[in-house]
Amino acid sequence: MESNPSMARKKRSGHSLLSLKRNKLLYLMILPGFVYFVIFKYLPMGGLVISFQEYQPYLGIGGSPWVGFKHFVRLFTEPTFLMLLRNTLVLFALNLVIFFPLPIILSLMLNEVRNKMFKSVVQTIIYIPHFLSWVIIVSITYVFMNVDGGVLNEAIAALGGQKISFLTSPEWLRIVYIGQIIWKELGWSTIIYLAAITVVDTQLYEAAEMDGAGRLRKTWHVTLPAIRPVIITLLILKIGHTLDLGFEHMYLLINSLNREVGEIFDTYIYTAGLKNGQLSFSTTVGLFKGLVGLILVMLSNKLAKKMGEDGVY
Repeated sequence: MESNPSMARKKRSGHSLLSLKRNKLLYLMILPGFVYFVIFKYLPMGGLVISFQEYQPYLGIGGSPWVGFKHFVRLFTEPTFLMLLRNTLVLFALNLVIFFPLPIILSLMLNEVRNKMFKSVVQTIIYIPHFLSWVIIVSITYVFMNVDGGVLNEAIAALGGQKISFLTSPEWLRIVYIGQIIWKELGWSTIIYLAAITVVDTQLYEAAEMDGAGRLRKTWHVTLPAIRPVIITLLILKIGHTLDLGFEHMYLLINSLNREVGEIFDTYIYTAGLKNGQLSFSTTVGLFKGLVGLILVMLSNKLAKKMGEDGVY
């Protein structure tokens, strides 16, 4: 006679197979995404082992000598580490404080627009920059802000002012960086918030209106609390990218004159790994970034749950 645990396992197995057959089309839809993450996200993680090796391409992972934590010691003891950490954290802080609230504000403003035609035109215009590459965005910025013939500098000179080196001055690099992010991603980032607003119960607005609440109060007391879980989730995911600001954008902006404030971990990995051939060391820097992001996501998620939010998981 079979034991109860064995019968329970069989029931669970049967229930799983039945669910798989019943929802086979749904599982088939997620299959491409699953395969993508396995091939391009999880399998490459096996290469992280070269962080503990003196990797030589002709020897391969199996033949390269082990060096333990040598590259980690080098990373944390080099003078450039503090510069990289400072530049990365400052840019992330500017991104978080300046850019992150803007899509929320813009989505709330668009939600109050009653003219559908005007709303559609505005959304189309602000979405377009997202589909432009950083090469195009930076090139357009160059045309406008270049000292020699730049539209903005020529206008400043025409008004009697002195031309400003926007693209080479360390003082302007971070402002230009954040400005480009706002221009490119502001409109696209509102999509999730607008989608969250559309599912807010209209009866809550009607009740607030009966209580005498105007548009501002309905936004503050109804809309914002309703989309708060979405805001918290996106904030946690944003925090996970504290040290991961992206390579292409900053690489196109930095030069020999502003590198002291523009060099971040992403550009440093490219310089050390591909230009100088230090593959093991650059992998170590990337592993450090990933571990910091993982820890920050776990801590922020735990903090969110303590504050009564659902969190990411």
